[in-house]
Amino acid sequence: MLIKRITVRLSGGLQARHTALFVRETCSFQSDIFLSKNGKCVNGKSIMKVMALAVKKGDDITLLTNGVDEHAAARTLEKFLLTK
Repeated sequence: MLIKRITVRLSGGLQARHTALFVRETCSFQSDIFLSKNGKCVNGKSIMKVMALAVKKGDDITLLTNGVDEHAAARTLEKFLLTK
């Protein structure tokens, strides 16, 4: 299991459009993917649960990946969240 702490730099954070793109990316990996913010942990492959976190630009979140392609998933998703 990989755990990465990330400060989101996406303009607008994970609002509807960015959340849809993020979930599309997560679903391309076999690994289990979770996002955590302020003690609440959700499945990163669920658009509704990710939107419920209300991640905004500048928020600190934790990305957890676990599975056969966890390293690739962590790299790709971290890059996505750090895009300005």
